[in-house]
Amino acid sequence: GALPLVLSGGDGSELRQPLGITIVGGLVMSQLLTLYTTPVVYLFFDRLRLRFSRKPKQTVTE
Repeated sequence: GALPLVLSGGDGSELRQPLGITIVGGLVMSQLLTLYTTPVVYLFFDRLRLRFSRKPKQTVTE
């Protein structure tokens, strides 16, 4: 994983650490965006479907 890149020390770690931070940060942000945007997009399309769906005509029975 990328976590050892972030936490490691030693020779060359100053070059690898920014790469690890970028990878871990990107993974965290993509998970959060997916967690919050997927339900919002689903609700948007569901409401759009309800708005444009054809309502059955009511017939008057006597």
